Amino acid sequence: MLILRRRPGESLLIGDEVEIEFLETGPWGVKVGIHAPRGITILRKELRMVQEANCAAARQVKIGNLARNLRIFPEMDSHNVEARR
Repeated sequence: MLILRRRPGESLLIGDEVEIEFLETGPWGVKVGIHAPRGITILRKELRMVQEANCAAARQVKIGNLARNLRIFPEMDSHNVEARR
């Protein structure tokens, strides 16, 4: 892990295409701006962790139980028109 101190207005370069600019610092945290090509996904780590946990949970659902599980939550079943009324 690389640990650096930066002041507002200073930047870091990652490779040739990504620049992280430190905009503000304070007791509440750090505000950063990220300049990167549109093809590069930028995602907060905690969101990636939730995404991976959701995918892992979805892989554990047995397809045979899926229809029964959807009946448990009829208001969430997009195919059940009566439940939405």
